[in-house]
Amino acid sequence: MGLFKHFRKRHEQKSAVITIDETWQYILGQAKSKAGLTVNTKTLLQLSAAQACARVITEDLAQIPVKLYKREKDGTKSEAADHPLSDLIKTKPNDWQTSFEFREQIGLHLVLTNNAYIWINRVRGQIAELLPLEPHLVTPKRRGFETDYLVTLQDGSQKNLGNGDIWHIRGPSWNGWHGLDGIRLMRESVGLALALEEHGSRMFSNGSTVGGLLSTDQNLTSDQRKELKTSWDARQSGLDNAYKTAVLWGGMKWTPMAQQNDQAQFLETRRFQVEEVCRAFKVMPIMVGHSDKTTTYASAEQMFIAHRVQTMGPWFERIEQSADCNLLTDDERRQGYYVRFNRNAYMVMTSESRANFYTKMYGIGAINPNEIRDLEDMNPYDGGEQYRVPLNMADPNAIPTESVSNAPKAPAN
Repeated sequence: MGLFKHFRKRHEQKSAVITIDETWQYILGQAKSKAGLTVNTKTLLQLSAAQACARVITEDLAQIPVKLYKREKDGTKSEAADHPLSDLIKTKPNDWQTSFEFREQIGLHLVLTNNAYIWINRVRGQIAELLPLEPHLVTPKRRGFETDYLVTLQDGSQKNLGNGDIWHIRGPSWNGWHGLDGIRLMRESVGLALALEEHGSRMFSNGSTVGGLLSTDQNLTSDQRKELKTSWDARQSGLDNAYKTAVLWGGMKWTPMAQQNDQAQFLETRRFQVEEVCRAFKVMPIMVGHSDKTTTYASAEQMFIAHRVQTMGPWFERIEQSADCNLLTDDERRQGYYVRFNRNAYMVMTSESRANFYTKMYGIGAINPNEIRDLEDMNPYDGGEQYRVPLNMADPNAIPTESVSNAPKAPAN
């Protein structure tokens, strides 16, 4: 089926049209930082700290299971596996992507641009495919209180899509209908980090001591100056010639002009820029392999918890609510359908820690044996669906005699 075969025609409105096209220059490489380097998606991801931050967030969004649930009127909930949307978000959103790949892609779009656009392909009123679009190929157009989307196709043609045809996930937003440009906001931090990286590379490329003057009291011709420069570069520049002894003749003197890296606190500045990039992404530095000597096992564990709560929690909630509003109808939401990430999948513990957790939860009747076996990827057994509590515990609202009569009887000898 054609990608844009079923378009809903929109009524032209007379109100002014507001468009967002600033993202293009930052993605396509037309914006330079004050450090003099261009910052866009390509150069940003070449910075190891930025790439690590982006991967930490996107891979967490992709690996945590996400399912469609239904909450009944009595408060019970279960996976809505029979709903057409269930398989799209859980397993296969389109013909070429897995759910992991799909969420990883839109997560990358969100992290870098604070905007992710997914075309909702409906067939006979039901969602058949979820097709991600590259952010720089989509231009939102605000008409009053409605938003249309101008999409550029691979052949260069453009199509107008209505609000109901695009699932637009927004990051932090100033105007409420378009996410703030993430690359633009972190441009200076990333630009300085890239400049420091390039400085280090050029330092090793040109030799241990970079920049200086060769001087002499003698008058040199133009050819002599050129020959001297060529000879000096051949013997002293580059990694192979680093730390070699320079032999000067004819009364020549070498005067270094560049500030040395230890004087410029080069390494300290580079470490600080890693933290700056992490701040821009709101990622704990330890998540990208950056920590100091004061970090202990206990503090590291708390940092991992902070990452789950402070960094990933808002992303999960943002996508869940956006999915509920854009992929489910008003009637389906009233029936109790909702999309949720399984945050418990974060709970990776040692076998001893898991045993203690299961024992305590089972002891208060919060889970039954079959639920424990399911968490351990084991098959259920008959009778394992029953909840049990210790004999000295009972319903606080129950009559004492009723509690005793309902207690299990000891087997006869």
